[in-house]
Amino acid sequence: MNQLISVVQIVDRTSESSSRMVLSTKKPNVMHSKSRHQRHMAAKAKGRHTGYGRRKGTMNARMPFKVLWMRRQRVLRRLLRKYREAKKIDKHLYHELYASSKGNQFKNKRVLMEAIHSKKAETQRKKLLVEQAEARKVKAKVKSDKKISKDGKKDEPITADEA
Repeated sequence: MNQLISVVQIVDRTSESSSRMVLSTKKPNVMHSKSRHQRHMAAKAKGRHTGYGRRKGTMNARMPFKVLWMRRQRVLRRLLRKYREAKKIDKHLYHELYASSKGNQFKNKRVLMEAIHSKKAETQRKKLLVEQAEARKVKAKVKSDKKISKDGKKDEPITADEA
């Protein structure tokens, strides 16, 4: 029992000779413990107590869309800056991807990285095709030059000096 019992002697003011004894209980000082609250908040940090029945505000009120948008843009732009400074992408590709990220093209960093890799692979492939076409042109030119020179020798009459 937490309550303390104290005996108080009350003196009746009307007659000085009479006094009576009264029992009163002294309650302890009220404590306001935070332990239950801390336990509840620890559970909330794990994701408990956040179901539909606990929600009062709209989704936008609980976590504004604008805040999510700003966070995402900052993440994407930071990645683009980092890649440009590391010379992984050139300024033209940077500008193109920057504009498309502003246009809500990429929902997260992973999607942007995949887009960067695919764009780089595409440019590499185009470059390779151009080089192969150039090589074919050079080879054909050499072949045709050879053929022309061979045909030219046949048409020329054989002179006494050559024989």
